[in-house]
Amino acid sequence: MEKPSYKRILLKLSGEAFSGNQHEGIIDPKAISFITKQIQSAKKLGVELAVVVGGGNIIRGQLTKLGTIDRVSADHMGMLATIINALALQDSLENLGMSAPVMSAINVITLTEPYAKREAVRHLESGKVVILAGGTGNPYFTTDTTAALRATEIEAEVVMKGTKVDGIYDSDPVKNPAARMFEQLTYLEVLNRRLKVMDLTAISLCMENNLPIIVFNMQKEDNFRNILLGERIGTKVTG
Repeated sequence: MEKPSYKRILLKLSGEAFSGNQHEGIIDPKAISFITKQIQSAKKLGVELAVVVGGGNIIRGQLTKLGTIDRVSADHMGMLATIINALALQDSLENLGMSAPVMSAINVITLTEPYAKREAVRHLESGKVVILAGGTGNPYFTTDTTAALRATEIEAEVVMKGTKVDGIYDSDPVKNPAARMFEQLTYLEVLNRRLKVMDLTAISLCMENNLPIIVFNMQKEDNFRNILLGERIGTKVTG
């Protein structure tokens, strides 16, 4: 068996990854199926994998049109949206024969397990894909911060953020065709340049715990697996 570069990984997926090329507010079955197959391919390497999911595909677009919802309520709605995406991912993984418990920071006892670090680690050690939903359970924190926090708690070796672009750029590559992609950055460079890859709290938390971040294009087949096998793909952020 090929040996992966990391043993325990936290994969961060934005809500937008679940909508594929479709408009906001939906879950695209093709996008879910593609993600699931990439996870299955990585798992065959023998890694322990936790996944933090976002909810922006369901909530973010709609809230910009509603001026009567305060930030705290909106954030709680976003947490519920991450659970919807987590359940969709769980079902897709189980259809491929993988065990994938959903653990939530907010109590939805009929659908998810409550998040607890020790139980999450037990699941990982038994070979399950642990899906982490509900954010941190608190408003004002993004799912990027959730990813950094959970990765630190479960002692993951790396945070891998799957996006729709190839890595971290000096400007928006969608708007600027001349944007330059970085292969390597330090935490301080990301903070000082205010590069929009993860929020400042998440970057600071990774820096404090010396937790590497790899930002890569999850929509390219086998990128996830190939990074685990040591290929230089995307942008790596370290100390």
